[in-house]
Amino acid sequence: MSLKRNIAGVLRSQEASSDRPKMPELKTRYYQLSREKAWEEVSSTLKKVPGYKLLHEVPSVGEVLLEKRSSFGRMMDITVSVIAAGPTRTAVDIYSASRGSMGDLGSNYRNIVQLFGVLDKKLSQYKTTES
Repeated sequence: MSLKRNIAGVLRSQEASSDRPKMPELKTRYYQLSREKAWEEVSSTLKKVPGYKLLHEVPSVGEVLLEKRSSFGRMMDITVSVIAAGPTRTAVDIYSASRGSMGDLGSNYRNIVQLFGVLDKKLSQYKTTES
């Protein structure tokens, strides 16, 4: 992680992936799977990631809500969204926010990168590069 990201983390207490992120690691992931199949894979994979506690799942909306404690003891809330981008194509976005008003020192960024790493490894055969 860059020094610039650490400095930004002093002020920011949230981070999100998107189609046009400032950092390439935060780019929305696309998979050649139906939304239902992607939901099953993402949901089952996230339940097994150590350090994250599953709070709630909403299959009809395609959201998984997780909680994690940072190394500084602050709680972070993470929302993973599984969105249909076509009949056989699905997008996955992640939003992570720390509770409280102070910055996160990059913890939310690291959460997103870690979760995308786990999902990319599990769904590597379905990953597409186009947005």
